[in-house]
Amino acid sequence: MLHTPATLRARSEAAAAALPGLLMSADRLAATVLLGEHGRKRAGPGDAFWQFRAAQAGDPRRSIDWRQSARGDAHFVRETEWQAAQSLMLWVDDAASMSFASGKRPSKLRRAQTLALALAVLAVKAGERTGLATLPEPPRGGRAQLIRLADALMEGGDRPDYGAPRPRVMPMGARAVFLSDFLGLPEPVADALTAAADRGVRGVLVQILDPEEEAFPYDGRTLFESMSGTLRFETLKAGQLRDDYLFRLAARRAALRDLCSRTGWRFHLHHTDASPEAALLSLYTALERHR
Repeated sequence: MLHTPATLRARSEAAAAALPGLLMSADRLAATVLLGEHGRKRAGPGDAFWQFRAAQAGDPRRSIDWRQSARGDAHFVRETEWQAAQSLMLWVDDAASMSFASGKRPSKLRRAQTLALALAVLAVKAGERTGLATLPEPPRGGRAQLIRLADALMEGGDRPDYGAPRPRVMPMGARAVFLSDFLGLPEPVADALTAAADRGVRGVLVQILDPEEEAFPYDGRTLFESMSGTLRFETLKAGQLRDDYLFRLAARRAALRDLCSRTGWRFHLHHTDASPEAALLSLYTALERHR
């Protein structure tokens, strides 16, 4: 593709026009999930004060806050927030295959972007930090970070037919969510989850598919073409390919589930004709179990 100032500006303007809509959709979606009083915060290694609690048998003497304890007859321990557990890392596959959409349904990419940003909204509201695993910047909190994430998610550019997670930032003990159709090579996915598990990172693998990719409603003469147009295959008997296609799709899904089981992650399947609210609640609940 020829890159010129005009084409770059056109892509930038198109992304900027979609940015407010993406943020608005994510905000509305996040509003469907109610946060508890303390969100996901819990005690653990860190610097930020969380709460005082009564000292218990086995607490080291140095952990007692003598100033707070001097105000009464009991001893109190000063607890800090577990900083590692407050980092949520996201990866959204923006490969060409994710642009597929049948009928009036949203594309797989737009659904993935909306779910990811809604999770980021929930994390920020709970006082957590969030970031994109593909960016060199560390996770941050605050509304400004949500705008940065939305901007990065909408960024255009040349895209391969299928994506693969190659995280650049993955803090120790963080949680993560990877969203993709996972129709590309499986090896990079296995490498990414294995490396994440080695760093104590747990999360959710979300496979997003269009209903037509599950049903394979094709018969007779059909031309199959990749979203980028680089791959083409024509057949006169598309219906005869259905069983083999569905077998391969099921095998890929089974492999993803097995990979998640081995690395301590969770697997979630989502179709673009299904409720995004239900998907977000399921993801939020799964992340809570990784606290």
